[in-house]
Amino acid sequence: MPMTAHGITPCLWFDTQAEQAAKFYASIFKDSKLGKISRYGKEGVEVHGKQPGTVMTVAFEIAGQKLLAFNGGPQFKFNEAVSFQVHCETQEEIDYFWSSLAEGGEEGPCGWLKDKFGLSWQVIPTALPQMLMDENSEKSQRVMRSMLQMRKIDLAALKRAQAA
Repeated sequence: MPMTAHGITPCLWFDTQAEQAAKFYASIFKDSKLGKISRYGKEGVEVHGKQPGTVMTVAFEIAGQKLLAFNGGPQFKFNEAVSFQVHCETQEEIDYFWSSLAEGGEEGPCGWLKDKFGLSWQVIPTALPQMLMDENSEKSQRVMRSMLQMRKIDLAALKRAQAA
């Protein structure tokens, strides 16, 4: 039986911060927009426990990617099993997205960070996958060794490691 998918939209589960998170992400990425907000009603209050009128979902778009933020309660937390990659052309872009997304969050190794809502991001140069897959394994290993010493990615240092 043929099936047709009409797109895939990541749904991000928050306790109560869906609207704040959507606004935060939209403020960082160009070409972002907030969409419709749905609110909890009286129906199902015994299941969801939310006050009628509080935000249930916020549709938003960042960098052309449609997402949905959902206030589902404290049952689930983000972890590194799922992350969003931000591909950057320049060190200036890396610096901008790193500092913006890490504000109030937690810096991790190798270009990874958690934002203030606990969502994991990888802020990486677009050239990194090619550097790590260089046919010359010595070059790719030098790049890997260099990257493993970093928190925020230093593009110039990766290029030096590759060229050494």
